[in-house]
Amino acid sequence: FNLQLWNNYFHLAVAFITQDSLQLENFSHAKYNKIQNKYGDMRRLIGFAIRDMWYKLGQNKICFIPGMVGPILEMTLIPEVELRKATIPIFFDMMLCEYQRTGEFKKFENEIILKLDHEVEGGRGDEHYMQLFESILTECAKQHPGICSLVESFVSLVRGLLERLLDYRTVMSDESKDNRMSCTVNLL
Repeated sequence: FNLQLWNNYFHLAVAFITQDSLQLENFSHAKYNKIQNKYGDMRRLIGFAIRDMWYKLGQNKICFIPGMVGPILEMTLIPEVELRKATIPIFFDMMLCEYQRTGEFKKFENEIILKLDHEVEGGRGDEHYMQLFESILTECAKQHPGICSLVESFVSLVRGLLERLLDYRTVMSDESKDNRMSCTVNLL
């Protein structure tokens, strides 16, 4: 097992699908349709490949926690529904791997909270992501009773944080200092 090779693969693949020139939702409708008809959404294909390769790591997955949490989060925040549905379950697998090794998933939890703050501040994330994140992780947890309550607590924590971060991002463009201050207090 060559850790550096796998690490390079994952980082390169995430860098590819997050590059600006592939963010189709930022293009005009005509340009979006032309690219979609000619090439399809390459982000989805690479995202599915990342997902498939993640599950092939077997017991070596633990080597990538928490290091790959940020890149995977960045990928799941791309506003493409099928990509999100296919890749958000990787988070549950990361939690399960760490839980099976240590009895908790604190490294994963701390890393995702840190990275989520950074990504939402950078303009990524939306209400739909929050709902998908919650429903997918809750559904995955139901199949593992031993970790279910921990995952539900984690999902609740992330949902609350994401709601506040999205509110904060919205209110930062607001003229009212009172609204900004109130939102900042809620976030803290």
